[in-house]
Amino acid sequence: MDNKRAGSQPSGKGSAEWFTGTVRIDPLFQAPDPALVQGASVTFEPGARTAWHTHPLGQTLIVTAGCDGCSGTAAPSRKFGPAT
Repeated sequence: MDNKRAGSQPSGKGSAEWFTGTVRIDPLFQAPDPALVQGASVTFEPGARTAWHTHPLGQTLIVTAGCDGCSGTAAPSRKFGPAT
């Protein structure tokens, strides 16, 4: 078991390759190899966006504030937030 205190890992800036605008990434956990799971808290300043990308193995988003929108090739775009 690996225990980490909140804020004990340094924040990083979102890469221009993945994001537009100002984005802060706070790592939460990363499982040891060979696991492929990791978690981060990502904070978007107003107007910031992610670049179009896919997650072939899936992704879980937990929206804790504000709202988010997502779309896929097989589904119309949708907006969601903490209360939806």
